[in-house]
Amino acid sequence: MNAAERTAWTDGWFIVATIYISLGSNINREQNTRAGIKALKKAFGDLTLSSVYESEAVGFDGDVFYNMVIACEVDMPVYDVNRLLRDIEDANGRDRSGPKFSSRTLDLDLLLYDDLVLDENGLKLPRDEILKNAFVLWPLAEIAPELKHPETDTTYAELWSCFDKAKESLKPVEFSL
Repeated sequence: MNAAERTAWTDGWFIVATIYISLGSNINREQNTRAGIKALKKAFGDLTLSSVYESEAVGFDGDVFYNMVIACEVDMPVYDVNRLLRDIEDANGRDRSGPKFSSRTLDLDLLLYDDLVLDENGLKLPRDEILKNAFVLWPLAEIAPELKHPETDTTYAELWSCFDKAKESLKPVEFSL
């Protein structure tokens, strides 16, 4: 069964998909990272969490971010998942009135929905940030090292080992829930 088939309802039951979400915050980052994890756990149940990483703001001059990647299983269509992530951001004070690249209380980006490749209605999967940003690729490679990128057919561990680590300042930090 391909990814598109897994996103369809079958005999009244929805097929479960594995998703990967990037979580970032640079406003009250400890509090908002915890709040984001709590909201995702409430929405989706069991979560697989990467380490939390500290990174410089990318694309703008701002405070240092906390970033991580979270995996879980869902039984809802991809657009419903994306809408729920936006609702969680909004419930945690996300201000969308500023520039695209700006400080934020909580940023939740759907990175992967199984192996679905999609670029329509404002949603692109897999997210380009996976291949461009260490703060996405390193935590993804940590929790899904053998999973293959649906477009490059390369594992995330291989992608991370080849990544230019001098591009960004990134370090794991102690973080407790």
